[in-house]
Parts: sequence; C-alpha cells; structure tokens
Amino acid sequence: MNIRETALGAVIVAIIIFIIIPLPTPLLDFLLMLNITLGLIILLNALYSSEPLDMSLFPTILLVTTLFRLVLNISTTRLILVKGYAGEVVNTFGGFVAGGNMIVGVLIFVIIVIVNFMVITKGSERVAEVTARFTLDAMPGKQMAIDADLNAGIIDDNEAKQRRKKISDESNFYGAMDGASKFVKGDAIAGILITFINIAAGLTLGVTGLATGVPLSLNDAAAKYTVMTIGDGLVSQIPALLISTATGLLVTKATSDSEISLTFTRQLFSQPLTLIISGAVIAFMGAVTPLPWYIFLPFGIFLMYYGTVINRRTRLADVQTEITADEIEAEEVRRPENVVSLLNVDPILLLFGYGLIPLVDSSQGGDLLDRVVMIRRQIALELGAVVPVIRLRDDIKLSPNQYKILIKDVEVASGDILFDHYMAMNPGGIEEEIEGIETVEPYLGLPALWITESQRERAETLGYTVVDPPAIIATHLTEVVRAHLYELLSRQDVQALLDNVKTSHPILVEELAPKLMTVGEVQKVLSNLLREGISIRDLVTILETLADYAALNRDTDALTEFVRQALRRAISNQYFDASSHSVLTLDPELEQIILANIRHTEQGSFIALEPDITQRMLGSLADQMRKLTSMGLQPIILTSPSVRPVFKRLAEQAAPDLVVLSYNEVEPSAEIQSAGMVSVS
Repeated sequence: MNIRETALGAVIVAIIIFIIIPLPTPLLDFLLMLNITLGLIILLNALYSSEPLDMSLFPTILLVTTLFRLVLNISTTRLILVKGYAGEVVNTFGGFVAGGNMIVGVLIFVIIVIVNFMVITKGSERVAEVTARFTLDAMPGKQMAIDADLNAGIIDDNEAKQRRKKISDESNFYGAMDGASKFVKGDAIAGILITFINIAAGLTLGVTGLATGVPLSLNDAAAKYTVMTIGDGLVSQIPALLISTATGLLVTKATSDSEISLTFTRQLFSQPLTLIISGAVIAFMGAVTPLPWYIFLPFGIFLMYYGTVINRRTRLADVQTEITADEIEAEEVRRPENVVSLLNVDPILLLFGYGLIPLVDSSQGGDLLDRVVMIRRQIALELGAVVPVIRLRDDIKLSPNQYKILIKDVEVASGDILFDHYMAMNPGGIEEEIEGIETVEPYLGLPALWITESQRERAETLGYTVVDPPAIIATHLTEVVRAHLYELLSRQDVQALLDNVKTSHPILVEELAPKLMTVGEVQKVLSNLLREGISIRDLVTILETLADYAALNRDTDALTEFVRQALRRAISNQYFDASSHSVLTLDPELEQIILANIRHTEQGSFIALEPDITQRMLGSLADQMRKLTSMGLQPIILTSPSVRPVFKRLAEQAAPDLVVLSYNEVEPSAEIQSAGMVSVS
C-alpha cells in the first residue's frame, strides 16, 4: 500500500481512538498546537486560492478537522474534570489570554462564540446553500453554452470536455459545501455546550470533592475549573473561528486570474475620487470635532494625497494606452497582409441577413444554435459520420430575411424567411383556404403561405402543416448536409473513425489499414455509401467486408458493391417494410447492352453508350417513374449487381434521387413485385 494512504488511514483511526484513550498532557499540548496550525494553514490556503476548486477536497478536510477538534475537546474535558489540569496550552489560554480574570475570560469566550456562530458560520451556511442551488440551476445553461461554442468553432473537443468537467466539479463541490457548512454550525454549538457542561460539572466535582477527594470552596472551585474550562473553550474556538472564516472565504470567492492581493488592492483602492472624498471627510472630522486630530487629520491628508497620485497614474496610463494602440494600428497598416488565415475554407457555413439575427441570438430567445447541435447528433446517429462544425455568420450583403447555405465556400442552397411568421403548407386534401402571404418552401419547393401567430391555431386545426422559421432553416440545413455529407468526409475523419473502431477491434483495423487499403481508399468506399444515403454506422461490418475482398480487388467501386451486399439487411429495412412493395426492373436486353459497353481502366470503370440508346433508356425510365409516383410510391429500381453502379451514374442525369438497388441487396424475406420495366425498345 502507499505510505501516504496508510498514514492517512492511521491518523483517522487514531483520532477516533483518542475519544476512548486518555491522552498525556504533553501529547495533548502538541495536538492542540497542531490544531491551531492546521486552522491557520487552511485559512491561508482558502485566502490565496485563485478559485474555490483549488480546494475541491475542502468539505472532507472540514469534516476531519471538526472531528479532530471535538476529540480534543473530549480529551481536555476528561483531564479538567478528573485532574483539574489539562496541560500548559489550556492553562495559558485560560490565564494569559483572559488576563487572569475569570469574568474577562468568559466574556472573551462568549464574544468569540457569537462572532463565530451568529456571523461567520450562519452567513457561510446561507451563502453555501444559495450558491449550491444557483450552481445546479445554471448547469443546463452552461452545458448549452459549451455546445454552442463547440458548434461555432470557438473551442475544440478537448476544451469542451474540460469545461464540462469543471461544471460537474463545481456542482459537486458546492453541493458538498452546502452540507459541510452544517459541520461548522454543529461544531460551534458543540463548543458552547461542552464549555457549559465543563463549568457546571467542574464546580460540582470541585465543591463535592469527587474529583480530587478534597472538597473546595465555591470560589476556589470556580477559579480552578472555570479558568481551565475557559482556556479549553478558547483553544478550541480559535481554530474553529479560523476554519469558519476559511469556509466563508471559499464559498464567497469569485474566480480571479490575478493574485488575490493585487485584485483586492485594485478593487478597493483604484478609484481616485473615492480616496479623495474619503480623505476629505476624515480630515474634516479631525479638524472640527473633538476626535483626536493627530490621528484623523494626518490620515485624511494621506488619503487625499494618495488619491491624487492614483489619479495622475491613471491619466498617464490612459495616454500611454492610447499611444500604444495608435502605434499598433499604424504598424498593422504598414505590415503586409497576412493571408494565411484567409486560406481556410469552412466545410459548412450558414449565412443569414441581419433580420434573422434574433433566431440565432439566445439572449433574444433564438434557438437556432441548439438546433444546429441537434442536426449534427441526428445525422451522426442516422448515417454514422461526424458532421464538420457548422458555422453561423451574419452577412450584411444578404437581404434582411435571406439565408444561404455554403458547402466549402460554394453556395448550394438559399431561402427567405419572414420573421415573426409561420409557414403553413397544405399536405393535400384540404379545401378550406386561409389568408396569408404566398411563398415557396425552400427545400422541396412546395407552395406555402406565411401566416401570423393569431392564425396558427386555426391552420393547425384545419390540417395544415405549420412550422416556425428556425425549424424551416434547420430542416433545410439538415437535408443539405445529408446530401453533401459524402464530399465532406475527409481522410482525417476516416482516420478518426478507424481509431474509434480500433479501441474495440484492433486486429481488424491493423489487418485492413494500411496493409490492404490506404485511408484514402477506405474514404472512397465510405463516400460512395454516403452518396446514396447508406449509413456507415455499422463500420465493423464494412471494414470486415473490405478486409475480405481488398486482397482480391482494389477497385473501390467494386468493393463498395461488396459492402452494400454485406449491409443488405440494413438496406432492405431502409426501403422495404413488412408490406409488399412495387419496384422497377431493367430489361435483360438493356442489361446486356450496358455490360457490353462497360470499359475498365486504371482510373476506374465507365460506360460508353451511344447517345441514342441513352436517350431512349432515360425516356423509358422517366415514364416508369411517373407511373410509380402517380400511385404514391417511391421509385426504386432493381438491377443485377454488376450493372447497378453503372446504371446509377446514368440515371443520376435525369433522376438524382432515384434509388437503385441490386438483387443481392434485398433480403429474401422482403415482399416485392415488379411494377414496370425500363427498356430501350
């Protein structure tokens, strides 16, 4: 075992044993001295700590020192009542500190107890209670602020973890301090009770002679036992007062980056006008009142002089700051522009006009930042990829109600929002119309209306789909990010995903990368999957499939098809539920034509079809898709595995959202039926 841990356990056990075992007076004197020393050390540590968490173990320290002090109280009580003598430390406090006067000693003890119990302890207890409640109430807001800063790119993941840990530590600390302050209060009450018990019992034992066998007069018994009891009370209450003060310092301390002495001086003596007025008042009191002028007048003059000096220093500092700022500004003008910082490209950027700032500003009730955080979490759960930081920035070049979504600094989507209005969309079948400003839903392009808050309830009652402006932007942003996630997935992101899998499947990752595939090749496979909306969350299955086939085939498109077949259960669940589904198929003749025109090169495979065949195929595809769409069905087409990737590229020209699956990607249990065939005849 660690020597320190063993010693600490021994000390705690010894403290408890001291309750039972009588202590010799030399050892008791040493322990009383140690008690006072510990009180001073704790007080000074609390005073000079930069923030409360620097003494995060203070509640435990408070409990141990309180127990230690009460044990010493019990030991001194035993010696006072049995022998009438509790060592030199207690005797000195009873005689020297009290001036040898029993009444003075009692008054000093009572005053210390009142100060400790009624002022410091009671105040510290209340502050600890309020601070604990406010700290716990503020936790959700602080967590949201951290998420907002992380999402805005102000802080990184490590700093976010540190801030979250600090918030958790603060809540635990102030919660513990709320309870630990009761120790201080209980200790003060126990000190009072023990003192009164000692006086009453000492007088009784002294007068009756039960302690020493020799009865004493009331005056002698009072002189002997009361003075010793007062000494015992003083020697225990002074450390208690020190630790109570330390408790109050900790629970009232605010975080400061500079030393407490510098902060204290700056905050108290940095205002020249305050010092000059205070000095004038003190000097006036010394000059016109019977108060001792030789104290008040010089001190007042000193304060006025010091205030004048501080005022002169402040003006010089302001002038120097202004000169320095001008020099820095001039230097910046002369310095060649540093363009390195301008080379960075934001992966995802949301620009908005100044009229939409309230949607982002949390102080004005905006929750768009929180929605952006949820977008990243939602896509991570759905597709298994980490979305880059989405930055939000106002742009004066945009119209007040306009927003734009940029992917790698290129605009990919935009929209207009009418602030303080709601967008109402007719899902179909609602004949009764409502009044509003005609508009178009920015993502799907569906006709919609802008309505006011007063119309919202009626529109919802009629069956309209009603959404607020933040939801419109968040939905649009979600779909844009989902559609472009495949090109946002970088090699660094893939390496992070591999490192995450490596913690639980180290052999799999070591076998695959970089022995069989490079990180870039894995990235291409994952991008191919994300491009067609296939989740890469089951990364273990994906990597195992790549490890099985990468030694036989290095074509990333072919490897993607193998991975899709391994994920057929997830793909089938994504597009087919328990009911039967109608799909399109390819004419076998068309499949043979496509296979005959596939060309394989070192850069990958491509198809070289005659334009006439391509046009007839796309025309047939459009006709069949319209048939399914008119029936309210999602167009899905099944092909053979070898044709699927090539046909998908061809079909993207006319139908980018068309789902193209191979027969090997469909679970045998899925109920499907052909609703049409794409051909070139």
